[in-house]
Amino acid sequence: MSEKEILKKLEKILYPGLDRSIVDLKVVENIRLLEGKTVVTLSMQNDEAFEALSRKIKEALGDDVKIERKGAQKRKDINYGHTSAPNNRAPYAKRVIAVTSGKGGVGKSTVSVNLSVALAQEGYKVGLLDADVYGPNIPRMVGTAHEKLQWNENDKIVPSENFGIKIMSVGLTTPSSDTPLVWRSSVAVSALIQFLEDVEWGELDFLVIDMPPGTGDIQLTMAQELPITAAVLVTTPQPVALDDVSRAIMMFKDINVPIGGLVENMSFFIAPDTKKRYDIFGKGGGEEIAKRYDIPLLGQIPLDMGVREFSDEGTPPVAMGDKLQKGYYKSIAKKLLERVL
Repeated sequence: MSEKEILKKLEKILYPGLDRSIVDLKVVENIRLLEGKTVVTLSMQNDEAFEALSRKIKEALGDDVKIERKGAQKRKDINYGHTSAPNNRAPYAKRVIAVTSGKGGVGKSTVSVNLSVALAQEGYKVGLLDADVYGPNIPRMVGTAHEKLQWNENDKIVPSENFGIKIMSVGLTTPSSDTPLVWRSSVAVSALIQFLEDVEWGELDFLVIDMPPGTGDIQLTMAQELPITAAVLVTTPQPVALDDVSRAIMMFKDINVPIGGLVENMSFFIAPDTKKRYDIFGKGGGEEIAKRYDIPLLGQIPLDMGVREFSDEGTPPVAMGDKLQKGYYKSIAKKLLERVL
């Protein structure tokens, strides 16, 4: 098999988690024949991705192919920072806002999107990074789910743009919307660092990061790799959500990340026909937690069918909703600005 034929087969192999081939990404460093055997040299540093690609290359070229690895020339800085003295992998952003929650399903991504758009409406340059790698919902919520990654002439990833903000999500890298990312945490962390360093964000006033729920590797890594200006925590009034957000609050306090405030989502429901209020998930939980941990309560957002519909349609309510719906998020943004400016 000639080198040209080998290269043609390798062009069909996609890098794990990206809709781009290993040839396009210049991962293939060299192809040569050694003692009658094909030798493919890959230039990369990620152990798990190397193992996955080795299996794919053997499937394409046969088990007798020899696969070598060269990582020194293109190796990124992997000296992680410390939460007391974090690195700054986003020097282009004046302020970094981390939006997180103790548990999933409380509306964290909805708050991230609308907070970002509300800040842009105030005249700030805003980037939104979807760091929830296992449940990347941001593309749907901002109407960019149909888009795929693009690279510019500087070999930088071009972020999507909509509603006045720049957007990057791992959801834009998968071949289809239902492709699962079966990644170990080390791979997920590597992908997020790439999105911080290899995306053409431009100069930003705010980089808003939609964190995954919980208190795991992603939260710790972001606190080590970025000087986070403030964390915004999202909860519902339900006791199980309050238990989990309490843990998230204590985590940020322990790792010295300033807390910008708490948002209570799904606070109550107003029946559209009777106008009667129903406290479906309980009442006063957010106020109690804010008081207990001495953090600001930035806002209380009710269960609103319009907010849900706008979000599912990719049109953020802070941009497309009525005056009341816009007001929920504009008020939160203004209170946060008072804390961080």
